[in-house]
Amino acid sequence: MAGMLAIPENEIEFTAVRAQGAGGQNVNKVSNAVHLRFDIRASSLPGPVKLRLLGSRDQRITREGVLVIKAQQHRSLERNREEALARLHELVARAAHVPKPRRPTRPTRSARRKRLEGKARRGEVKRLRGRPGED
Repeated sequence: MAGMLAIPENEIEFTAVRAQGAGGQNVNKVSNAVHLRFDIRASSLPGPVKLRLLGSRDQRITREGVLVIKAQQHRSLERNREEALARLHELVARAAHVPKPRRPTRPTRSARRKRLEGKARRGEVKRLRGRPGED
């Protein structure tokens, strides 16, 4: 799912927790939400991907560099586990994408001229809006 980056199962820690919110009698006794913990710094991901992940300013990443994902959408623990894994893979895949460097560009001479002509035209229209004989 994460393209060419595979995350070893032993680097991911799952904890079953109780889901929040309404759910009737079942919600109070069944732990079906999942906390996925993934230590980015200790992982086997390539260095640049780790840096992009840690620098992503995602609130799910702790100061220690541990990514915590909570999944509680589904009723079954297994489905929540799969969803948490899918979210982790998506995050890693996004971090694996190398952003294209931005090349600063400058407006052409004709674009600058057109812009200034447009501004002059607009100014003239506004100037003519006053009461007659005021200029």
